[in-house]
Amino acid sequence: MARKYEGFMKGVFFLSAIVSIVALILIIVFMFAGGVPFMLEYGLGDFLLGQRWTPSNTPASFGILPMILGSIFVTIGAVVIGVPIGVLTSIFMAEFCPPKLYKWLKPAVNLMAAIPSVVYGFFALQLIVPIMRNFVGGTGMNMLTAMILLGIMILPTVIGLSESALRAVPRSYYNGGVALGSTHERTVMAVLVPAAKSGIISSVILGVGRAIGETMAVVLIAGNQPIMPRGLTFGVRTLTTNIVLEMAYAAGEHREALIATAVVLFAFILIINSIFLHVKNKEAK
Repeated sequence: MARKYEGFMKGVFFLSAIVSIVALILIIVFMFAGGVPFMLEYGLGDFLLGQRWTPSNTPASFGILPMILGSIFVTIGAVVIGVPIGVLTSIFMAEFCPPKLYKWLKPAVNLMAAIPSVVYGFFALQLIVPIMRNFVGGTGMNMLTAMILLGIMILPTVIGLSESALRAVPRSYYNGGVALGSTHERTVMAVLVPAAKSGIISSVILGVGRAIGETMAVVLIAGNQPIMPRGLTFGVRTLTTNIVLEMAYAAGEHREALIATAVVLFAFILIINSIFLHVKNKEAK
């Protein structure tokens, strides 16, 4: 009976794995079949390096360089803002946080991960945008606002994974550092944090993936101007927002250009995952 049950569960696990693989293959086939022919016909260089996105003009222009740079700049800004705060918070929660405070802080971090992105966007629209409008002028919907919001949104990912990595370090590392005369703070920063480097870097990379793939929150507060980024206080459009804003009414060549934009975004995600695997394999060696 036990063997039959074991065989049945192996079949369930195998089927689940197959479904995941097939789903991924179907997504790739759909995007590449709809996007790659357009890129080859329009011109890969003109599509990736073109600075004008005017699908309603005659002739239409489908250059996505402004959106590529917008995605890169916004993601870098989110990492600069969110990663230091997230890593330091994880260190505090793992090694310095009082138990009574931890009982409240840990659920709060988990709750941040469960909040829908559109709620984050509405929060920024009501709080961060007016502050930006008062301090830097304009509408307040700009690249800096998007960076701040995405920096907040990646915090649960960075904090959760970094804390898990720190807690996974064998306690003998800490005991050895203290036994050699090091203080608690120095042992944590000089011994435990370097030992957890692989997990911390992984959390950063996954945070980058969250930031570059975010859509709804950015739509509400980035300004959504399909022009070359001119500065932190100017509006910007990312690859994801470009797709979601225009896909509803796009047709023909316009729709194919948006699918091709999704292919480029998918390529960014693949690059990020490749970096993740490279870092993990390097640390394993």
